[in-house]
Amino acid sequence: MFDSIQSIAGGLAVFTAAFAAGAAWITTVAAPNCSFDRLDYSRADGHVRQLMRNTSGPIAVVLLAACALAVLAGAYGSATLSGLAAAGFLTNTWTLAPKKKGEGPPPGVRHRKKSQRIVAVSLSLMFTAVAGIASILAVFNV
Repeated sequence: MFDSIQSIAGGLAVFTAAFAAGAAWITTVAAPNCSFDRLDYSRADGHVRQLMRNTSGPIAVVLLAACALAVLAGAYGSATLSGLAAAGFLTNTWTLAPKKKGEGPPPGVRHRKKSQRIVAVSLSLMFTAVAGIASILAVFNV
């Protein structure tokens, strides 16, 4: 009985980790390329920041599910990496969070939001690789 639960959980852990890696790849590579091809720079930058802010939470939830399923399957290496990737995607929520009124640079000083987007994309790409490795480890039940 427990062996069948472990095998099902292992298969679902592979699926959820790979699904999260694919969704993150679309969010960080495919959609921004289309945005910067079709829109002017400021609209594309805003679109990419909003896209990453809106998708980072659900991707983190899917990775947490992959972490729980990997623990049920006994793939503790995959569970660790899935949890790490989930925490990494949550950092995008804080990196790209809108500022409160009154915060930010003093009046007259330019505020560059481009750096926020660059940091968020860099973190997302790193944690996409971690999620991909977690899915590979789940395949081998590591």
